[in-house]
Amino acid sequence: MLGEMAGMDVLILTTRGRRSGRSRSTCLTYFSAGDARVVVGSFLGEPRHPAWVHNLRAQPEAEVQCRTERSAVIAREATGAERDALWAQLVAIQPDYAQYKANTERLIPLVMLEPVGSRAAAPGTGP
Repeated sequence: MLGEMAGMDVLILTTRGRRSGRSRSTCLTYFSAGDARVVVGSFLGEPRHPAWVHNLRAQPEAEVQCRTERSAVIAREATGAERDALWAQLVAIQPDYAQYKANTERLIPLVMLEPVGSRAAAPGTGP
């Protein structure tokens, strides 16, 4: 079991480095939205996106591990009304994200990690 951090579940996201091509793993908090797991590219409100966001933009195919389960996913960034609704859900779960948003001028990505083979995961629709 990976456990919790700051009141949210934790997963391990494994991406392919956009420059190196090497496998990169990162522990991230997430929340669920239907079949997808939503991870947040807040970087604690820093002015730049975390490396894993750039990696997923270049190569949306990835792997997640939640507890003992590993699965292939396709990543895409939530936009528009979907993003607004997810942001509200996120801040209700963990209010610290409102401060991270206030600390930066960039739009903090909400990345949907959708199971490969699900109707929601469409190849070529990465973040």
